[in-house]
Amino acid sequence: MARWLIIIGVALVVIGLLWPVLARIGIGHLPGDIHFRGRGWSFYFPITTCIILSAAVTLLFWLFNR
Repeated sequence: MARWLIIIGVALVVIGLLWPVLARIGIGHLPGDIHFRGRGWSFYFPITTCIILSAAVTLLFWLFNR
């Protein structure tokens, strides 16, 4: 259990460090992401980004468990 927590922590740090690079290439603003703006409020739900990230994480876990 401790090993997985360390791996997840390191992965979060790496993603945090790469976030500016990922934002520049368009991750987080893909077609299919929902964004509404109103007077004084904004709602953003990155559904396409979530699906792509979920598929990538699932693939990584599948590869590590082989």
